[in-house]
Amino acid sequence: MIDPTEPVLLGVIGGAHGIRGECRVKSYTEDPEDLGAYGPLKDARGRVFTVLSARLQKNVVVVRFREVTDRNAAEALNGTELFIDRAHLPDDGEDFYQADLIGLDARSTEGELLGEIIAFHNFGAGDILEIRSAAGGTVMIPFTQAAVPDIDLELGAITVEPVAAGLKDAVEARPEPGEEEGGA
Repeated sequence: MIDPTEPVLLGVIGGAHGIRGECRVKSYTEDPEDLGAYGPLKDARGRVFTVLSARLQKNVVVVRFREVTDRNAAEALNGTELFIDRAHLPDDGEDFYQADLIGLDARSTEGELLGEIIAFHNFGAGDILEIRSAAGGTVMIPFTQAAVPDIDLELGAITVEPVAAGLKDAVEARPEPGEEEGGA
């Protein structure tokens, strides 16, 4: 089990790099190379990973962990999530972590309850919020300033702009060709 009281996901190991035990890691820190800046990381089983070095390479960080000494050990870690206790992370009172948004209500700009945030995803083109719809099922929306113009942690809700989020058509319904508005 994870030891941290309030675990925050900082990265996911994607596999081995080279023959000396380095790992490719998808980092979720603001500066990807800061993966080890907050102290040793832990996985879901409680294993500790101490970052000895980290360097950016394309869209991942190549990391040398003290506890991983060869390629076989690095390959065995593929898919391992790396956590740190929230108490070790900076808190300036204005920023938030993705984990803070899980469980918040999602409301339209008109105040309509759209659902509850249940997950964050990133498939390579940017962050996406997954919302369990109040009407049933789930929807995914881009986590951008246009789609999510306001986040209020105190109220426990985000505001979603339905058109920018892709929940409504941007073009109002138009009459069929040959029909006129208000015509006979």
